[in-house]
Amino acid sequence: MSKIWTPGAVPSRRDFLRTSSVAVAGATALGALSARAADEKPLPKPHVGGGDLIRIGLIGCGGRGTGAANQALQADPNVKLVAVGDAFQDRLDSALKSIEKLGASKVDVPQERRFVGFDAYKQVLTSGVDLVILATPPGFRPIHFSAAVAAGKHVFMEKPVAVDAPGVRMVIDSARQAKEKGLAVGVGLQRRHQLTYLETIKRIHDGAIGDVVSQRVYWNGAGVWVKKRADLVKAKPDLTEMEYQMRNWYYFNWLCGDHICEQHIHNLDVGCWVKNGWPIKAEGMGGRQVRTGEDYGEIYDHHAVEYEFEDGSRMFSYCRHIPKCWDSVTEHAQGTKGVADVSAASIKTGEDQWRYRGEKNNPYQTEHDDLIASIRSGAPINEGERGALSSMVAVLGRMCTYSGQMIKWEDALNSNISLAPSEYSWSAEPPKAAVAVPGVTQVLKA
Repeated sequence: MSKIWTPGAVPSRRDFLRTSSVAVAGATALGALSARAADEKPLPKPHVGGGDLIRIGLIGCGGRGTGAANQALQADPNVKLVAVGDAFQDRLDSALKSIEKLGASKVDVPQERRFVGFDAYKQVLTSGVDLVILATPPGFRPIHFSAAVAAGKHVFMEKPVAVDAPGVRMVIDSARQAKEKGLAVGVGLQRRHQLTYLETIKRIHDGAIGDVVSQRVYWNGAGVWVKKRADLVKAKPDLTEMEYQMRNWYYFNWLCGDHICEQHIHNLDVGCWVKNGWPIKAEGMGGRQVRTGEDYGEIYDHHAVEYEFEDGSRMFSYCRHIPKCWDSVTEHAQGTKGVADVSAASIKTGEDQWRYRGEKNNPYQTEHDDLIASIRSGAPINEGERGALSSMVAVLGRMCTYSGQMIKWEDALNSNISLAPSEYSWSAEPPKAAVAVPGVTQVLKA
């Protein structure tokens, strides 16, 4: 039975896990997850101030957080960064040094509004900010988003917005609360704001290639950074296991969700956008063949998943982190009348070929332009639920490759397996890394 969270209350992730479930899949049904009680008082409208200063807080000062803050500060003449928070002092200092290059008119973060540690997000939220950027490792996103909405803040959050089904459900519930409060919510799936994608997918939706019968979506590359334990211990001999995993977060599922969630979500989101829906089931296989050392934690280095939609069409998904192989980060759709290279903004039907020739934009900037413009207009956009369901598509794929099973969307979304640790502190033991074994690993029920 689902629980109705009252405005202002921030459920812990474990509280939510114990009480939330969804009976059926889909956004409409999820709307009933925690419908507001009829006798609740109307919520006050948040600040939208036509030309007033919008105060921004940054939670998560890594590379993407730094980039997102820079873009948000260039999205409007009257916005200013006033508070920052991160788990680590050095990352906070590095990010702020970079962002301060925009000048004093855009950055005013005195020492008393710089916060470090696991609770830094709470302090940023009580620092007089109007909008927060959530850019920590994605495992924290459901908690931080819930707290931000409870505090009445507009939000931009990076993708994915969760790494497991309980987290996805928590984000959906918070997104609903944000909508009720009139809060803007942007999600860092920037292709949704890219002119080439917008025009190409509009044409597909208008029937340019007929009915879409299959898709191919890829994020195949060499991989990303790794923080080796030996190097970290050399710099800090008393390094705890929690600190090691937080520094090397990409390789631990409770923080990252595996690269199928952290990167490939972009391509999966495009595929679902083309279909205007979510898959009903999936099956897949994967493993780790090249990145097998301790510093690669527990994530796979390759996944292959076949998703099926309600009309029987398929989406074939591949993602790989292995050097010196065929690389491709693209999306393709095959229809009854033609084909589309969605990522290249090209459509071919018979002898006719269309290619996008219009204006190009920087979608990383446009997504912030659109978010802040919506706040200014008093008609806030809310991408929270859609971002949560796109995250769930990636989680479903990981469930399939880890278990080796065919899994229905509904069953995946109702999974009660939480990847979160029982305690967030530097002395706490984080979840033990365990590489999944298909045919053995359980992914639906604890």
